[in-house]
Amino acid sequence: MKYLFTLLVSTLVFGEIQTAELTYTSDGVNMKGYLAFDDAISDPVPGVLVVHEWWGHNEYARMRARKLAELGYVALAVDMYGEGKQASHPEDAMKFVQEVTANYDGALERFRVAMELLRSHPRTDPTKIAAIGYCFGGATVLNCARAGFDLKAVVSFHGSLGTPRPAEKGKVKAEVLVCHGADDPFVTPEDIEGFKKEMTDAGVTYTFTAYEGAKHSFTNPGANEFGTKFNLPLEYNQKADEASWADMKALFTRVFK
Repeated sequence: MKYLFTLLVSTLVFGEIQTAELTYTSDGVNMKGYLAFDDAISDPVPGVLVVHEWWGHNEYARMRARKLAELGYVALAVDMYGEGKQASHPEDAMKFVQEVTANYDGALERFRVAMELLRSHPRTDPTKIAAIGYCFGGATVLNCARAGFDLKAVVSFHGSLGTPRPAEKGKVKAEVLVCHGADDPFVTPEDIEGFKKEMTDAGVTYTFTAYEGAKHSFTNPGANEFGTKFNLPLEYNQKADEASWADMKALFTRVFK
């Protein structure tokens, strides 16, 4: 598939954290990315991709990119839907997810283009790339790990675990961390056991952590509002949010040595 990148359209400064809106293309579709980095750091640093929830590339994904920049990484919040589309209703969100996942290889390619964009940035150490994802994004980064993408690590926050293409032995390069809400009704015990068996059988280095009392979307402070509005079992959990972020930081410190 042909693609081209990148167009810088605006830049904002948050203290030493600089951000930029990026437009790039994958197979003819315009994608709206968001880059964040610490301008005080001159040497190349590890890069981290952020894949959004099923709501689309919104401010929450961008906030996570800025938080990663504050940790000293170059972060790119990617756009998996194209044109920066966002959903305000679960029906629209599901429609957007289905449009992307119906073309499995196309979804992988959209991530790959974003990964190469981040890797090519002058502030990024191209040998040290990782990815994190939330909800739909968590499933996305797990699938990219399964596909053998050259990633040091992937972290799924309250993401689904199933896949049409299970990991193959020796193919996965990334270390995997799954941050799961123990009370998330969208992921069944069977899903969990199946995922663990898949990872073990494929020889993947992985950690599965379930945070007590946490429901779906436990890292998103806006989860309660969405849950109440649409009668969904979504709930922010500050303790689980902070613990899972700390677990991610520990993983990155180790794999980026």
